[in-house]
Amino acid sequence: MRIVIVLFIVAILGSMASALYYMVTDRSGGNRMIRALALRVGLSVSLFLILMAGFYFGLIPGRIQ
Repeated sequence: MRIVIVLFIVAILGSMASALYYMVTDRSGGNRMIRALALRVGLSVSLFLILMAGFYFGLIPGRIQ
């Protein structure tokens, strides 16, 4: 489960970095930055749902004992 979470976080950061790159370099008015940010939102929502499901099914402990 940790590997999946770390991969999602890396993908989210990569999407944010690509959106920043497109914002700085793309002067043609393209939609690449918007698509990169939409992908980031989708990945963030997916990560949240995976965390909720992991907690529900007991893959993520609720308390550290």
